[in-house]
Amino acid sequence: MEKKSNKYNLELKEVSLKDGSKGTKTLSFDFENHDDLFQIFEAVRSKKIFSDEETANEFALGLKLFTEVMLKNKQHALFEELRPAIGEFMKKLKSL
Repeated sequence: MEKKSNKYNLELKEVSLKDGSKGTKTLSFDFENHDDLFQIFEAVRSKKIFSDEETANEFALGLKLFTEVMLKNKQHALFEELRPAIGEFMKKLKSL
């Protein structure tokens, strides 16, 4: 049986570059995640782990994108040493 997942579209727009020039690149892609990402964003913001909401959102999005890739590729050798540490990190984060 196929697992159900939430579907999202992410659009990233380059606004400005560190050399002062205007950004011109964009990237858009669809992805799936087993969690409701908007609930995750709210949960991370409500824990006040970071001093501002933008940092909380960046953290939550980066973490969820990364860990979902790890889950979908459990047996990949790239994640072998990182997997236990991420498991402990997630337990710590959820306990906050």
